Amino acid sequence: MPAENRARVLRAASRSFLRHGYHTSVDEIARRAGVAKQTLYHHFPSKDQLFKEVACDLAKHVLVGLEAEPADVRTGLLRFGLAYRRRVLCAEGLAMFRTLTAEVPRFRALAKAIYAGGAGEMLRRLSAYLRKAMNAGALRRDDPEFAAELFLSMLAGHERVRRLYGIANGAEAEAWRTGRIVDCFLRAFGAGDRS
Repeated sequence: MPAENRARVLRAASRSFLRHGYHTSVDEIARRAGVAKQTLYHHFPSKDQLFKEVACDLAKHVLVGLEAEPADVRTGLLRFGLAYRRRVLCAEGLAMFRTLTAEVPRFRALAKAIYAGGAGEMLRRLSAYLRKAMNAGALRRDDPEFAAELFLSMLAGHERVRRLYGIANGAEAEAWRTGRIVDCFLRAFGAGDRS
């Protein structure tokens, strides 16, 4: 039962923090979880500790899997791009971005850990994938970390800004837009391009 209560508190805290930011009340979180406030404090000694646990868990939601071998780079990047955009540009992804970035000044050490476990880990995985593709001759040789940063920026970049301000993308199909991004990236890093 204690593990079940802890899980309920974490789910309720995630929803509350995403909706109201750090300023949500502990009473509200306990109410949403259906537990007493004392039960919440039994599992998490402070609101800061609860926020830290929720933030680290939320950061992992941006992680998207990549194929082990980049046999068909375009297909792999397209699959990755669609999944990544779905996670970071959906309502929950935007709420997570707002919530976590707003609290960086308050939790500086935590911010570094959140970056390492979320966005930093995603960059590391994508860099490794691109490095394999470069070594296999599927992409031209370049700095794989720079290429990964560029690709991630292309996938979310200004689109995230638009969505944060509530401006819809219009009638463009998501697959079509992601395909254009992947093709643009491949024009820059394709194996037949300049070295």
